[in-house]
Amino acid sequence: MRLHCTVLGMLAAGLVAAGAAPPPDFDGVKDVGAAAQQDLEASLKELARLRESIAAEKLPLSRELSRLEERLGDLRREQERVTREADAGGLDVGNLRAEMKLRQDEVTYLGTLLDEYRNNFESRLGVGEQQRYEPVIVAAKDAPSNGNLGVDQKFDLQLSLVKTSVTRLEEGMGGTRFPGQAVDPQGKLADGTFALIGPVSLFASSSGQTIGLAVAQTGSTKPAVRPLVEAVRAGISGLVKTGEGILPLDPSRGGALKELVQRASLIHMFSKGGPIMWPLLLASVLALGTVIERLFFLLTEQKRRDEKALQRMLDAVEAGDIEKATRVGRTTKYFVCRALNYALVHREKSISNALMLAQSLEIKRFTRGIPILDTVITLAPLLGLLGTVTGMMRSFSLLGGELSAPSAITGGIAEALIATAFGLGIAITALIPFNYLNSRVEEARHELDSASTRLELLLHLPRELVVPRAVAAS
Repeated sequence: MRLHCTVLGMLAAGLVAAGAAPPPDFDGVKDVGAAAQQDLEASLKELARLRESIAAEKLPLSRELSRLEERLGDLRREQERVTREADAGGLDVGNLRAEMKLRQDEVTYLGTLLDEYRNNFESRLGVGEQQRYEPVIVAAKDAPSNGNLGVDQKFDLQLSLVKTSVTRLEEGMGGTRFPGQAVDPQGKLADGTFALIGPVSLFASSSGQTIGLAVAQTGSTKPAVRPLVEAVRAGISGLVKTGEGILPLDPSRGGALKELVQRASLIHMFSKGGPIMWPLLLASVLALGTVIERLFFLLTEQKRRDEKALQRMLDAVEAGDIEKATRVGRTTKYFVCRALNYALVHREKSISNALMLAQSLEIKRFTRGIPILDTVITLAPLLGLLGTVTGMMRSFSLLGGELSAPSAITGGIAEALIATAFGLGIAITALIPFNYLNSRVEEARHELDSASTRLELLLHLPRELVVPRAVAAS
């Protein structure tokens, strides 16, 4: 209804603006237009009020929306940070678990090593030492199975045995003394002092009645005492009580000294190497003799070097005085001059062939003996290998028959190893002088080639190109 009135008002206003004559009921229409105008103005005011209300409400909502969006961004960033930390934490946890597993494996491995060390330590204790170190050994042995102890405590107990063994080693240098108990010849337990000197254990009781060698007893930590003659007992008593003196006996009955001499003897090793050692000895003598002879030869040739005589010969040839050159060549023992002199004497036939023959003769002098070294270097390892085969054959033949002689079996293995070692040693030793001699031969060949080339050039040089030195100097 309000819209209709508004339309009628607008029509009326248009008619008035066009100058049309108002209808008879113009006043009614005018009233309707005024009412419509009032409604329009009221509507516009209401629209403006609503716009102001919307604008007033929109700003706080925009601010709230911006604040919520910022809060949402902060929460997302916090979520990302927490996610990264969770991922890093998970990775760290995995690394820690792997590290813990590795450390547990290391602890287990170290425990195994310490148990093996304890077994070796216990098996290598001297006579009488078992009762001395029994508390430490038992504590280290029972530590892994003790549930009341932590890992650190178990490890400390096992490690204390290692520290004890180091202390024992330091104390055992030069011999050690410690209190203990031993069983005398009457079967009674006696208190006294042990003196451990290398593998020998001596015991002297506090009363001085039981003195002698301490011998281990199977199934008991208390050793038995074997008494000795009176003269030896006095020396043992003083050694045990004071820790100083001379050991008055050799418990090995000379076996230790014999073993020491045999180990340090090259003749003993040679005898254990079997029959193949004789060809190896012959090869080594040949190699040694050849090397010595060649070194003397090279030393002699070094003393005979005469570069000035060589230069005088070449100068005489350059001047066309062959006779003077040959005289100089006959007066020196330098091998290069000797080869050039031979070529000059036989130059009428063929100077090139004469030079080649002279070079071959001199090189032959330098290479004398080198084939022997080459043969020894090749032959010695083969002889050692042959000794290895024969030694192993002897060992396996004993395995097939007599098994009650392990020393014979190990003797065959020793024969094989000794023969191989000697063969390789001879070849390696001979290889160094062999290469050195070959290098000296190459040097001599180079010197001969150089001098021969110069001589040929001077002999074939046209006479008109030869200028005497005196003329050139003037």
